[in-house]
Amino acid sequence: MAVSGRGPRERMVFSAAQLIRRDGVTATGMRDVVAHAQAPRGSLQHYFPGGKRQLVDEAVAWAGRYAAKRVARFLDEMPEPSPSGLFAAMVRQWTDEYQTTGFAAGCPVAAATVDCAHGADATREAAAAAFACWSQPVAQALTEMGVPAGRAESLATLMISALEGAILIARAEQDVRALTTVAQELGPLLDAASRGRPFTPAEASAPAGGRET
Repeated sequence: MAVSGRGPRERMVFSAAQLIRRDGVTATGMRDVVAHAQAPRGSLQHYFPGGKRQLVDEAVAWAGRYAAKRVARFLDEMPEPSPSGLFAAMVRQWTDEYQTTGFAAGCPVAAATVDCAHGADATREAAAAAFACWSQPVAQALTEMGVPAGRAESLATLMISALEGAILIARAEQDVRALTTVAQELGPLLDAASRGRPFTPAEASAPAGGRET
């Protein structure tokens, strides 16, 4: 999503999400958001009377919606959708970014969650809602691929949790190793679930459908 071509309010929400994913909530200043968004002076008070907290909460909600929409895009780009293929695409979004532009930024929802761990209940609730918004289409996609409905939600949580943890490790190590590892290791388990049978250790070394080789 480009900053240009949007109204000042939407640009500021987008810019806040981009700065939060790079610097965290505490280090993201309101003036920085205005400058990044190329918004008129005084527009923050006009569009966000609740101040920084309102802007942060809306940026977190935007990030959740963005991640949810990406699920549909990943599926559309897959000739033969599979659980492992979907997860590989989710991971590849980050490996592509890190290999192209470096490891400066992470997930804005995760960043906001860390910064509000000891306060700001509204932001914590916004982060929880954003993760739920992201998880729902992942679980729905898994169900449509044959994963039992009762397990799809749990696997969606597993996929997002593994991805978020791998993003954190990748930034710490300045290497995509953790990201490629979770895609490789979880792929067979996810595909086994879509076939309605337990995952066996022997499948760990087998190629997962839809994953890059």
